[in-house]
Amino acid sequence: MAMRAFYNEIKGLKVKELPKHLKPMLSLSYVKEAVSRGMDNYHRKYILTSSPDPLFHICYGGLIFSYLVALPEERRHLKHKMHEQAGH
Repeated sequence: MAMRAFYNEIKGLKVKELPKHLKPMLSLSYVKEAVSRGMDNYHRKYILTSSPDPLFHICYGGLIFSYLVALPEERRHLKHKMHEQAGH
C-alpha cells in the first residue's frame, strides 16, 4: 500500500524533479518520523488489540534470521560436496 502511494506521488514528476522530491525523504529526521509512525501503527494494530500476531512475527523473524545466518555455512558445504563429486 505504501509503495502504491509513493508510486502515485512520483509518477507525475519529470526525471529532473525526482531528486528534489526524494531528497527530503532521505533525511535523518524524516526516517525517524517514519519509523516512529510505523511503530505507533504496529502498536495500535497488534498490541492494543491483544492479538497473538506479534508472537508469530517474532517466531517467523527468528526462523528467517537463523536461516540467513546459517546460509553461508551451508553454501560452503554444498560447494565442497559438489567439488568432491566432480572428482577433484
